[in-house]
Amino acid sequence: MPNFTDLAGLASVASAAAAAALLVPGIARIHRYRMLSGLLFVLMLIPFGELSLAAYLRGVTGDLSITTLLLIGCALLRPWFGCGSNDTGKRRALAILVALAALLLYPLALGLTAFDPYRLGYGETQFVTALLLIALAAWIRKYHQIASCIVLATLAWTVGWYESGNLWDYLLDPWLAIYALSVIALHGVRILLQHGKTHETR
Repeated sequence: MPNFTDLAGLASVASAAAAAALLVPGIARIHRYRMLSGLLFVLMLIPFGELSLAAYLRGVTGDLSITTLLLIGCALLRPWFGCGSNDTGKRRALAILVALAALLLYPLALGLTAFDPYRLGYGETQFVTALLLIALAAWIRKYHQIASCIVLATLAWTVGWYESGNLWDYLLDPWLAIYALSVIALHGVRILLQHGKTHETR
């Protein structure tokens, strides 16, 4: 019988696959396409042989961060409840924050300097306090998605949602970092293209 952390990890990967299905071009034209994501979620958890598809995929991706799960949940629930911010600026702010954290964490954790920020995630009081202050400031400024990601990740870490005892693993994962950097890069490309068109029309 899988333990709770395994079930949470499998469910997170299955949710990611279901959310990815919504990105398929033309999927919105299919009648009741929203139900397809739910069906895919279930199929990902059904064992084929010894393991389910979610288990095989989890072996590649690892456990997804709580931040990733919140974004996936918003993507899946948006068709029904309009979950998530409709302000692209606020979504971009989250991507920038994630990208900055990833650029700080991963290179330094790999030994680029003597300072290893990953160690802060093992319950360093100042680190947890700073995160909660950032969440409070984000909530006051109405960046609710940023605040929710930090608070829910911290709560999940407190109760031991995953096997990892490091708070960073609840806040970030490599796939989320790649997504955030891609969002920023695409935004930069759009700005350059817009400037190019502006110069052409002059």
